[in-house]
Amino acid sequence: MTKRFGFTLAEVLITLGIIGVVAAMTMPSLMNSTQGAQYKAAYKKALSAISQAVTLNVALDDYNFADTVGTNTTDAQSMYTMFKNRMNIVKTASGALGYTIYGENGSAYDKIGASNYTLFFNDGIAFSFPTTAVSCTKDSTKGTFNKTNCRGFIDVNGEKAPNKVVACQGGTTGAACEVTSPTDVYPVEFYDQTIVPATDAAKAVLYGK
Repeated sequence: MTKRFGFTLAEVLITLGIIGVVAAMTMPSLMNSTQGAQYKAAYKKALSAISQAVTLNVALDDYNFADTVGTNTTDAQSMYTMFKNRMNIVKTASGALGYTIYGENGSAYDKIGASNYTLFFNDGIAFSFPTTAVSCTKDSTKGTFNKTNCRGFIDVNGEKAPNKVVACQGGTTGAACEVTSPTDVYPVEFYDQTIVPATDAAKAVLYGK
């Protein structure tokens, strides 16, 4: 007689059950990590694209954030016109976005309203800034930096959820700020020929490992 070695049905079912439990425990964390990495990459890409657009505009039209004048979409030397001329924009919004962005505390983000222009790029990224964003400079010979008018935000996936402003883990601030689960909205400030993170959390995502 020949002996046959194998697994019983009960053993197979128990093994599959264990695999299922382990997968259920690890998949959410893995998905969050992957999504966070995608948000971080898109954020860096957006900052780079905007910086390149400003550099190109300086070369072609000889003005940057510090030299912007006019708050209308038709003004020849406004921020709106600069990006319309230098970037591939598929849609624009004036005032309300048409969707809600949530702040660090979970309430509606207070940096968007009737006073913003929002540009949606062809890769799905949105850049929103105040209509009053003019003469944004940190060069003391040109003026004083306006923290209200010269700040906006980048939404790395536009209308898609979660539409939440990035926040420090556990409410920490400054150098202690850590962001373990990056979200999709990043406050930024812009001046002269530069655009940089405007909050500790946005800095932590950009400069962290």
